[in-house]
Amino acid sequence: MPRIEPIEIDAATGKAAELLGQLASRGGKPGPMTRTMANAPVVLRGYLDLTRAVKRSHIDRRIAERINLAVHEWLGCAYCLAAHTRAARELGLSDIDIELARQGTATDAKVAALVAYGQQLVAAPAEVSDHQIAELRDHGYSTEQIAEVVALVALQQLTGTFNLVAGIKPEVPSARSTTQ
Repeated sequence: MPRIEPIEIDAATGKAAELLGQLASRGGKPGPMTRTMANAPVVLRGYLDLTRAVKRSHIDRRIAERINLAVHEWLGCAYCLAAHTRAARELGLSDIDIELARQGTATDAKVAALVAYGQQLVAAPAEVSDHQIAELRDHGYSTEQIAEVVALVALQQLTGTFNLVAGIKPEVPSARSTTQ
């Protein structure tokens, strides 16, 4: 049972109705997270704006999903893990890729470095070192991409923390199994 109830679309008023209507007009049905965020339209607006900005990043989607998985594994958000596991599969990531991402790594050293960096941003951002940033640059990542990971992680922290506080659970039995 959620601690914060999602707003039913037809019962939404004011800014909440406007934002949920914008989401619905883009061809999808607002899900439990966005309908719950609509209880505080400023949260929903922040989520939508940051999501839109992060979609323009210069980070490969397959790497971004690995970072998302690493962050949500750290946070413990089962709802987000289920969603990002589905997204990773849709992008063609294997079960091994998904499991390694959840552990904060990958088989490719370049990808592993960025995934580990993303996980460190949520776990211990004050411990990011000059050496770690230099290593990312040595792997060919630009300053822009290194900064964009911060925004990606911030978005995942917002969604994961919100879902944990609101009590939003996945509809599937467990996000841990990568063979669902």
